[in-house]
Amino acid sequence: MDYVKLGSTGLEVSRLCLGCMSYGVPERGNHAWTLDEETSRPFIRKALDLGINFFDTANVYSDGTSEEIVGRALKDFARREEVVIATKVHGRMRKGPNGAGLSRKAIMHEIDASLTRLGTDYVDLYQIHRWDYEVPIEETLEALHDVVKAGKALHIGASSMHAWQFARALYTADLYGWTRFATMQNYVNLLYREEEREMLPLCAAEGIGVMPWSPLARGRLTRDWDETSARAESDFFGASLYAATAQADRKVVEKVAEIALARGIPRAQVALAWVLQKAPITSPIVGATKPRHLDDAVAALSVKLTADEVTALEAPYVPHGVVGYA
Repeated sequence: MDYVKLGSTGLEVSRLCLGCMSYGVPERGNHAWTLDEETSRPFIRKALDLGINFFDTANVYSDGTSEEIVGRALKDFARREEVVIATKVHGRMRKGPNGAGLSRKAIMHEIDASLTRLGTDYVDLYQIHRWDYEVPIEETLEALHDVVKAGKALHIGASSMHAWQFARALYTADLYGWTRFATMQNYVNLLYREEEREMLPLCAAEGIGVMPWSPLARGRLTRDWDETSARAESDFFGASLYAATAQADRKVVEKVAEIALARGIPRAQVALAWVLQKAPITSPIVGATKPRHLDDAVAALSVKLTADEVTALEAPYVPHGVVGYA
């Protein structure tokens, strides 16, 4: 396993981050395909055995049960100082006023709730899950700054948003002397490359660590276009990400298959290798619900695509409408 600094921070993270949205009580939340605690724990343990020290979850995943499962597993399998835990705030956690969003009240309540579920005194990275259009960014940033100063989070990060919003947040933090966002968790893969236009160059210029979600496009890059899965059949958000560009996206998937066949390796390794080689990406967030998922992810670290292969993979791409921000 390779380790790198997370953006401009001194925090060392594995080149891969284990995404923990797949781990949670299936009957809780919106993801009926999640793995329960007994089934989830071997994946977390295997990730640690493979050298992954970076784990990403969110308060909203499976109604908080993802944080509970991840927290208990990491406590049982590793020392706290050995792992980097990231979680998020924004999604609705309860009905009624102040049950969601990025107000000071919501943030102060949700960080304590997340720490309780995770069973830890602090998280290494506390991220806003989306932009809150109903709360001034100044209120959100000052609250996050206070969370850091209270020792409840070491660093703060952001997730999918417009580049102008992220630039505004960075500028505002600098203006008031508040803690700056250190990371961006955005949507980047061979089927969605719109972040290359503005967000990735902004992150490179500002020294931001980039940890993209869904680097394999929810598995679409790993199988034939018409092949499905239990998750895909119930993942309505995932379906909406590709509906408008199916013709072009199919060609990208076919090119991944062609290069994988020529190299004699699984398609997942090719698709992930492309993300890993894309500057300034730090640690792609990989999901794992089958043992081979982690094996392929680690193997992808050793796959170095040639310039010709990269060109072939990127050639079929067409501009996409902006998705993933809502």
